[in-house]
Amino acid sequence: MVLQVIKSVRSSILAFSVAILLPALANAENLADAMADAYEHSGLLQQNRALLRAADEGVAQTYASLRPILNWYGAIEHAFGTSSSFSTGGVSSAINTSNASIGISLQILLFDNGQSKNLIEAAKETVLSTRQSLIIAEQSVLFDAVQSFMNVVRDTQIVELRQNNLRLVERELQAAQDRFEVGEVTRTDVAQAEASLAGGRADLARAQGDLMQSQEFYSAAIGHRPGRLNAPRRLPNVPVAMEDAKAVAIRSHPSMIRAQYDISTAEYNVLAAESAMGPRVTLDGQYAIQEDINTRYHNHAGTIGLTLGGPIYQGGRLSSVLRQAMALRDGERANLHVVRHTTRQNAGNAWAALATSKAQLVATGRQVEAARVAFEGVREEAKLGARTTLDVLIAEQALLDAEANRITASTDQFTAAYALLASMGLLTTEHLNLKVERYDPLAYYDAVKDAPALLSERGKKLDKVLRALGKSDTVIGKE
Repeated sequence: MVLQVIKSVRSSILAFSVAILLPALANAENLADAMADAYEHSGLLQQNRALLRAADEGVAQTYASLRPILNWYGAIEHAFGTSSSFSTGGVSSAINTSNASIGISLQILLFDNGQSKNLIEAAKETVLSTRQSLIIAEQSVLFDAVQSFMNVVRDTQIVELRQNNLRLVERELQAAQDRFEVGEVTRTDVAQAEASLAGGRADLARAQGDLMQSQEFYSAAIGHRPGRLNAPRRLPNVPVAMEDAKAVAIRSHPSMIRAQYDISTAEYNVLAAESAMGPRVTLDGQYAIQEDINTRYHNHAGTIGLTLGGPIYQGGRLSSVLRQAMALRDGERANLHVVRHTTRQNAGNAWAALATSKAQLVATGRQVEAARVAFEGVREEAKLGARTTLDVLIAEQALLDAEANRITASTDQFTAAYALLASMGLLTTEHLNLKVERYDPLAYYDAVKDAPALLSERGKKLDKVLRALGKSDTVIGKE
């Protein structure tokens, strides 16, 4: 009967403990949650999305140059003074007339030697390049999230380690004082324990300072203060060979893709500069109404015709523009060479850092095991009088350093793994399958690429979208 009561009490205690722990575990934040929050919080991403929308408008503006241009004008004029001429026999006559006019003008580009077409293609390539810049910004935001998360995890564990070590040193000091009172050790042993305790408090203060700095980095990167964090247990999938990582980076890193689009943009700009030297044909029309305010005289007339023209000599400006465009194109081609080598180097360095962190984690694990065995042995020998208090403190410090090294190596391994993903261009919400509402760069582009008018239905919808985006940016800026 008593045994059944004990079992019942144990079951109740276990159920109560689980009921308390489950909400705490559920509220703990993991690395994926932190990256998702960083993605939604980031002002850097908002900035680059706005720059991308501006690039989208560049396509609309160049596309609009192929459409009819319709303008209106109006004027009121008053002429006064005197006039004499041969027809009036030299007799002066007063001038006092007032007239008003209003009209519209129309111009349609029929041919410009392909300049507008090349400028449109250049603008499209600029949009594609800017999209890659947005991906680069996304990778930077997500890596900051990873780094800040792992820094908080590391520094929290080190603070806990320092606190536990401090309690252990306090017990060692108390034991040394007790043994000193009975004459087993000297005052030197007590002083050594006191020095170790003071050093432990200094190390704890330093660790707490590091933790506070990591928490500030976390707040800036994620958008809120860190709460309870669940350290990741599995590394992301990464290549097992350095050359594989380099190959992926060359193929998929946004810096490489952006450099290629920049070359295409420069090449279209060269073609546009060449086209500017050719002829241009426009259809021009005008209709005006002119009324004499003082009389009933009026003039209602219009004109329409073709205009053909082209440059003959502009002081060498057009040829200079062409040479400049060619130089910029050559510069972009050279930049691709630089970016390729930098991308390969970054991928190789990231892979090497991950391999190093893995080796360090294995080595520090063995170091901790050996240091723990040594510490326990020295402490037992000290109880028998074969070791001094200093020997115990040295062994304890060696164990503490080994455990701190293992914590650092463990967090460095995860940071290095995500750095390797970033070096390959794979540190994105899509590749990591994060639960976020991803920004669609095509949505705004498709809405504006053919330059809808302000008063059209799509123009009104775009105006509402921009107003909403402006309010969203303002809110983010206040956080």
